[in-house]
Amino acid sequence: MTPTTPLEASGARTATAQVHEAIKQRILDGAYRPLEFVREAAVARELEVSRTPVREALRELVSEGWLEAIPHQGARVAEWTEKDAREVFELRLVLEPMAVGLACRHIDADTLAHLDDLASRMEALTESPLDGAGHSELASLNHEFHRLLIQASDNQRLAQILESVVRTSIIRRNFASYDRSALKRSMQHHREMLIAIGAGNAAWAENVMRAHLLAARVLHVTVDTSTATSSPP
Repeated sequence: MTPTTPLEASGARTATAQVHEAIKQRILDGAYRPLEFVREAAVARELEVSRTPVREALRELVSEGWLEAIPHQGARVAEWTEKDAREVFELRLVLEPMAVGLACRHIDADTLAHLDDLASRMEALTESPLDGAGHSELASLNHEFHRLLIQASDNQRLAQILESVVRTSIIRRNFASYDRSALKRSMQHHREMLIAIGAGNAAWAENVMRAHLLAARVLHVTVDTSTATSSPP
């Protein structure tokens, strides 16, 4: 048996990555619905690839939480529950303010300029009523904005934890629930965070991020009023 060369291995990895991204995008766009099975043979046929990279991509998506493996049946799209959303926001309320506070000390001018551009593009999108494509674009820009802020913390372990916590799906699937006032408030939070970071004021940036997440949580999670007073200020 001829051993696999590094080039061949690289090609297989590229195919798996492409299939991985294609399936994930279909989940985000709603082409694959919660609890729907993603069939290996069907994906291979649609993407015109062999079943090997599809099998590897499905395995990775299961490990990342996008899919769940059902014994003797296959992999299906994971369903986000109220409990899932609540747990995500509990973690984000602790970790993302920490990340933005660290970013105040470590961010560079190029990253800050990129964040400013993303904020401007989101603001321009929200000037007009959004359709499905608009919601999808806004969610993509929003995810990139938060991802860059987290990376700017210069704390690799914190970034890795948040990457596993902040699921693009919950952001993208729920942006349609924002009314005009909620969208405007969210955009104002983004802008104020950048001003605080530019000023190097970690406490200010952390508090804006916390307010930003608390406002988002109201739209995504039914808040238990009996414990609301114990929420972060």
